[in-house]
Amino acid sequence: MDIKNEINVTLKNLLKEFTKDSVNFLVEKPQNESFGDYSSNVALVISKILKKNPFDVAAELAKKLNTSLSALPFLAKVEAVKPGFINFYLSEEYLKNNLQKAVEEKYGFGKSLENKKIMVEFTDPNPFKEFHIGHLYSNTVGESVSRLLLAMGANLRRANYQGDVGMHVAKAIYGIKKLKLTVQNLERESLRERIKSLGKSYALGAKDYEDDDALKREIEELNKKIYAKDEAVMGIYEKGRQWSLEYFETLYKRLGTKFDFYYFESEVGNSGLELVKEYLKKGVFEESQGAVIFPGKKYSLHDRVFINSLGLPTYEAKELGLAFKKYSDFEFDQSIVITANEIIGYFKVLLMALSKINPDLAAKTKHLTHGMVRLPTGKMSSRTGNIVTGEWLLVEAKKLLKSKYPEMGEEVLEQVAVGAVKYALLKSSLGHDIEFSFEESINIQGNSGPYLQYTYVRTQSVLEKIKNQKPKIKNTSQNLKLEIEEVSLLRALNNFPEVVAAAGEKFAPNVLCNYLFDLAQKFNLFYQKHKIIGSDQEDFRLNLTRGVGQVLKNGLNLLGIGAPSKM
Repeated sequence: MDIKNEINVTLKNLLKEFTKDSVNFLVEKPQNESFGDYSSNVALVISKILKKNPFDVAAELAKKLNTSLSALPFLAKVEAVKPGFINFYLSEEYLKNNLQKAVEEKYGFGKSLENKKIMVEFTDPNPFKEFHIGHLYSNTVGESVSRLLLAMGANLRRANYQGDVGMHVAKAIYGIKKLKLTVQNLERESLRERIKSLGKSYALGAKDYEDDDALKREIEELNKKIYAKDEAVMGIYEKGRQWSLEYFETLYKRLGTKFDFYYFESEVGNSGLELVKEYLKKGVFEESQGAVIFPGKKYSLHDRVFINSLGLPTYEAKELGLAFKKYSDFEFDQSIVITANEIIGYFKVLLMALSKINPDLAAKTKHLTHGMVRLPTGKMSSRTGNIVTGEWLLVEAKKLLKSKYPEMGEEVLEQVAVGAVKYALLKSSLGHDIEFSFEESINIQGNSGPYLQYTYVRTQSVLEKIKNQKPKIKNTSQNLKLEIEEVSLLRALNNFPEVVAAAGEKFAPNVLCNYLFDLAQKFNLFYQKHKIIGSDQEDFRLNLTRGVGQVLKNGLNLLGIGAPSKM
């Protein structure tokens, strides 16, 4: 039952007794649960039409609603509060009966996205460069957003776009040559060591490119050879690309992500180049100092180069080719591209250029951004070699957990470490920078992934004691007296589907994080205050425990986090 919609319909019908005017009002979840399960501003809105005191209108509406509660069996009472809100309280009977949905995993999240084709592009690491914290953040956000949208019925595909050509590749291969590294020598090293060597080579190439004009020209010539697939560079290029992609896959497996489509700059560069040339003739692009630009200033943006003075496509041109390639592979209703917010300006220009070429495709593309990850050591830079890799963050979290909880097995440690890092990245709203704290992320008693996982383990340890018995709710239709903590848990479990829908609609995993943390706190308070096994209400409390465990597990899964059965 969609309670919110039922309340909406009931209020609209009731308003016909008060006014013939069309009224737009809200029915929302109040932040403070003491104000009910739902609250509406309807009286505040129509009081302006009726020219009456808002609270008096609210009191009159509440009175009428309370006299017809038989038509609204899910409600216990309706209450008017100053200055003119109406609060709705769900009945304990409804909440107890609804508990079985959580126990049996029958919660639905709405099908608002059913038949909607959505492509989510995220992570986007570049071969020949290391997989840094920003890529880890993008992957974490993208995977959770994808799972939320899938829960809402979307026909979804995950995509990963990688820069396997461009100046960064030329700088890395230049560095490899200068360091006198060979394919044969590198292949003797582990995959991780090879990736480190590529990162060092890139940092060296980036430094020489900035510091020496002659070396800059040398690297630019090398870049041309890569585009031309010159045999002199293809050996190390193909090997370096292969090693990078193999390494990325080890991280995707660790993070629980499987992509449906992999796109590469080398594949979309030519089509992007031809598009720019075609629309240069049509006046969308302009020539400027030997390059081709999109005149963003005409649209209160900024000018950007799409073909450089060497005649090669830039990232921008390749992105145009990518947009058409993605649509040809999967005719989406929406394409979501997830990146750090530092390229918001870049994307505004890109989408403006795309809108002049294909307005429909531009309208279907959404740029979803997240902030940067900061560590106490300061900002990272792959150009200087001062980079914190995504793998380092996971390894470090695992080491710290091992030192604090030496009894944890390897498999559990891995789940908890990944959960700690992911949750730390997801619990804040997107768009803001995050200062990552190891101490907070692994704190088993704070707002952390391990805390939620530990709470789930607690529910399972209780249920383990009854082994394979399947508890049933007894006397729910009679006078089963509920404690405050039990009612609070029932209300929280009832909210789960709406929370998931809200998190998906807003592309906001943090909304789900907040909910799960609140649910875990409520359960732990209940656990501390009330006996479960052996109590007069054992069956009900076991079901309540089972429901909490199931929702925690499902919620963590939607965040891309595993739920270990023991810790």
